[in-house]
Amino acid sequence: MWEVKDLAVYVYQAVDAAGKKQKGNIEANSQEQAVSSLKTDGLTIVSIKEAGLLDKDIQIGGSKKVSPRDLSVFCRQFVGILSAGVTIIKALDMLYEQMEHPTLRKALYNVKNSVQKGETLANAMKDEPDAFPSILCNMIAAGEASGNLEVCFERMAVQFEKDSRLKALVKKAMIYPIAVIIVAVIVIVIMMTVVVPKFSDMFTGMGQQLPLPTRIVVAISDYMIAKWYVLAAVVIGIIVAFKIFARSDYGIHLLAKVKKDAPIIGNLTIKSACAGLARTLSTLMASGLSVVEALDITAKTMTNVLIKESLEEAKEEVMHGVPLSQPLIEGGIFPTMICQMIKIGEETGNLESMLDRVADYYEEEVENATSALTAAMEPMIIVILAVIVGGIVAAVYSPVIGMYGAVDEA
Repeated sequence: MWEVKDLAVYVYQAVDAAGKKQKGNIEANSQEQAVSSLKTDGLTIVSIKEAGLLDKDIQIGGSKKVSPRDLSVFCRQFVGILSAGVTIIKALDMLYEQMEHPTLRKALYNVKNSVQKGETLANAMKDEPDAFPSILCNMIAAGEASGNLEVCFERMAVQFEKDSRLKALVKKAMIYPIAVIIVAVIVIVIMMTVVVPKFSDMFTGMGQQLPLPTRIVVAISDYMIAKWYVLAAVVIGIIVAFKIFARSDYGIHLLAKVKKDAPIIGNLTIKSACAGLARTLSTLMASGLSVVEALDITAKTMTNVLIKESLEEAKEEVMHGVPLSQPLIEGGIFPTMICQMIKIGEETGNLESMLDRVADYYEEEVENATSALTAAMEPMIIVILAVIVGGIVAAVYSPVIGMYGAVDEA
């Protein structure tokens, strides 16, 4: 199979069968292969050359990550093309030509080549882990085995849409507080480095003893201006140290525990995990995978390492014949409700349907939790910032007010 990184990009101008001019870029191993591909598409080549630096799509920071939303759109497009009676190879070719996402586009090129050489679609997609997650590949494998490929793509489109919505809700809950904090930090820095120094010069000319809060604020302001590089080095050092710590095994587990147990954020973390667990398990089991196989894939989708390890331990128990609900209850991470609902589903033999209901319930709970998080953090942040900014303002203006009071008394 050709590796994408070895492909060259060629800029071409051509004429189609209707006589219309066409131009664009094409990736190929050689100019001959590019010409052959274009002729296969019914184009008459006018000119073709290898793209220069200015002709290529330059992407900074490596490959662009494929989001659940991107995958949902991809699955919907694939379903639409297959339902029209188009072959898989032709469908891949059509998707490649219209795909704008760089990572997916390159992956589709490789997948198409592999399928043309006799590889199954699922195995070809497994060779592109940066574009296609394991849950999608396993669903496609099940679809190919059962002959229900379109149904599997449709279910995965729904799955990725739900994932995308959940992540958007969580991100929405966090954006406002972060934005407020950033703006507040900028305001405080401006006050300490621009506003306070102007008052400091005025205080010097007053020739009187300043209140302690004012002396503290002026001292901090003077230090920030004179030793800004020290503060910058400290901030950078803290950020680097935190990133190193966050990548260590102890740091990963500690941060996971904080996210799980924090008063408000922890509630959102658990409910998001419950929604993801139920939806993913249901989707995979509906494709024909066993509970053990579905748990293995689901565990890999969890972002919190403690939840991931809990599911891996549950998988080991299930492999020995223990019902899934039992290790989930004993693990103590998941709420009683989801454990009991899974237990009822196991006892009634209707686990897939029960998991769908659980997923719907917790997705609604995540929405409520994000609203609660935003409602709780907004006033908290505003109060803290008001105290800080108000303290600086009070420290700066108190000598001025005292001076005017002395003048009035005189």
